[in-house]
Amino acid sequence: MEQKVNYKNPRRYNTARYPIRQPLFFTGLIWVLSKFALIGKKYKVEKINMEELKPPYMILSNHMYFVDFMLGAMGTFPHRVNNVVNIDGYYRRPWLMELIGCICTRKFVADLHLVKSIRKVLQRGDVLCMYPEARYSPCGVTSYLPDSLGKLIKMNKVPVVVTIHRGNHLYSPFWNFRKKRKVPLHTTMTKILTPEQIEAMSVEEINTVLRQAFAYDDYRYQKETGIRITEPYRAEGLHKVLYQCPHCLAESKMDSKGTEIFCGSCGKRWNLNEDGTLTALSGETEFSHVPDWFAWERTQVEKQIAAGTYAFQDDVQIYSQPRAMNFMKLGPGKLTHTIQDGFTIEGFHNGAPFRICKKPLQSNSLHIEYDYCYLEPKDCVEISVPDDSFTCYPQTQENVVTKLGFATEILYQKHLAAKQKVRR
Repeated sequence: MEQKVNYKNPRRYNTARYPIRQPLFFTGLIWVLSKFALIGKKYKVEKINMEELKPPYMILSNHMYFVDFMLGAMGTFPHRVNNVVNIDGYYRRPWLMELIGCICTRKFVADLHLVKSIRKVLQRGDVLCMYPEARYSPCGVTSYLPDSLGKLIKMNKVPVVVTIHRGNHLYSPFWNFRKKRKVPLHTTMTKILTPEQIEAMSVEEINTVLRQAFAYDDYRYQKETGIRITEPYRAEGLHKVLYQCPHCLAESKMDSKGTEIFCGSCGKRWNLNEDGTLTALSGETEFSHVPDWFAWERTQVEKQIAAGTYAFQDDVQIYSQPRAMNFMKLGPGKLTHTIQDGFTIEGFHNGAPFRICKKPLQSNSLHIEYDYCYLEPKDCVEISVPDDSFTCYPQTQENVVTKLGFATEILYQKHLAAKQKVRR
């Protein structure tokens, strides 16, 4: 049975509020600050099929790093923009996020008021920007896109623009965002749907068009454009996404240093070349393309789930964010993830136990972080419910959050298929 956290002050941040209309002063200020921050970087923002496009319209963007927001501001100025932002982005600055018109939500939670806020922004005649993958891309390729996007587009019937940032992952990969690389940034903003097209299409057809427009692969882009990354630390952190050895199949034993990634179990090593390809230093090169290794890991998790052998449990350090201004340290607890029950977080706070449950069908993906700078410089997962968010740091198992992300998405699809089969 689920038990909420015993907070002394049970007040929560109210995400069920409409965002203000972004003041024009902030629209201009954001553009100026973004322009200043991009000094010294080679970048290009290309608009495609957007001649004479005026608000209201909806932007769906991929997400690599904070620089995405700056490049987006270059493309939308002088129009007012309301961005959908997860509550952790409000940490220490909720007043600022509210002032610039952000829409607060909690990741991977059914949020009906978010739909209303989006509609409100578009009815006011402004630009709505959201990041449908709802996280930084772990490997520079397209992540999970929910089917609900088609419904959202169909409901609002405004032009849809897809923004794809290329090079941003190579410049600052999610698995080592602290060390930047000298990489040119290329952003394309493409109008893919008009109100007339949306009216004539089914939700399924809209989703098909969207997924085609949203396909990207930063490592393929690097190879095709001849980008060379010469930094001697270019592979450091790559083991966080390539956590399983394709040679001996050991999990969570991978590590990296300099330009190499290697297995601590069998000792095999691979070099991340300047063109973004991988080469084994001995024996067969199982995967020369980083995303292929990443995709293979997903199939390994699928096999474990199909065989019924998948399960995760570990002691964790738990933080929560019922309010936007700060995180609360709840202390030690336990995190469990199973095929049938999904996630369970258990702990003890203010003299009372708590138990938070998140069933497989309640989350189509998982918010993961590497070296999360806000709290502890370690990997963690964030699991949200409608009125709270829990950041959990595994204590005894290392390099496991990427696998948890795969398992969450696979279990959602598995349970969804089973539910649809019963309905038939």
